[in-house]
Amino acid sequence: MALDNLIDGRAIADQIHEETRGHISALKEKSGPPGLAFVRVGEDPASRVYVAMKEKACNRLGAHSQTHILKEDTTEKELLKLIGELNAAPSVHGILVQAPLPEQINEATVFASVSPNKDVDGFHPLNVGKLLLGDSDGFSPCTPAGIHELLIRSNIQISGAEVVILGRGNIVGKPMTAILCQKQDSANATVSLCHSRTRNLKEHCLRANILIAAMGVPEFVKADMVKPGAVVIDVGVNRIADPTSKNGHRLVGDVDFSAVQPIAGKITPNPGGVGPMTIAMLLRNTVRAAIKATGQDLNTLN
Repeated sequence: MALDNLIDGRAIADQIHEETRGHISALKEKSGPPGLAFVRVGEDPASRVYVAMKEKACNRLGAHSQTHILKEDTTEKELLKLIGELNAAPSVHGILVQAPLPEQINEATVFASVSPNKDVDGFHPLNVGKLLLGDSDGFSPCTPAGIHELLIRSNIQISGAEVVILGRGNIVGKPMTAILCQKQDSANATVSLCHSRTRNLKEHCLRANILIAAMGVPEFVKADMVKPGAVVIDVGVNRIADPTSKNGHRLVGDVDFSAVQPIAGKITPNPGGVGPMTIAMLLRNTVRAAIKATGQDLNTLN
């Protein structure tokens, strides 16, 4: 297998950003820029990096952003009060509460408190339900939606494909299953959702035309788990010790990339695969939220 099989997430994300930039320009002329509010509680290092990257993307595309940083000991009541204020703010079209949250705060309660019309993360129960029902009026979680776009824009045959998803989390695994099994041209896949209790996991993986790894286990997917020619999507971001690195660690995915790449038909690098797509879809959802706030048809972006 030739090693020119990378799916370039950065290049595809740039395509989507350019489309989003055009929509933002049009919105500015009609009703003002879309506004996205970030809420971060505490000083988790990864959260600080993620929010900064999203802020930068907003500024680059011409969207308005505001960031609210709360102390680590913030109570759930205080956080819910802020979210209520943002729900009521007409200049705020999207709200993103960065996870993880401190242990005194219930994440499910917080995500459910965000207005469904401003839930650009796609975590509100109403949007989760719409996703499962195939209702395009809702918001899909950004990472699964980004993976879907990667597949579509890489001309991967999804309809009729055997898809195996490793990991049953609410952020990637479950919504990814809902997206790919829908009765529509860009889906129609046969999806197996595997997890830590799945029996004969390797056998499941070897049936996959498309294998999506989102277990959070460093380099879990080995070469002998991948059918030759399969499309492999690596969602994982894991920190492992590396004494040769300046920081004493390095980031790896859920796929043993160097071993799997020669076998795969197409594969996402890590970094540079799924990560850029998550931010691209966040900004796309924010534009959709702004359009929705004006009463326009969301299908103009679909």
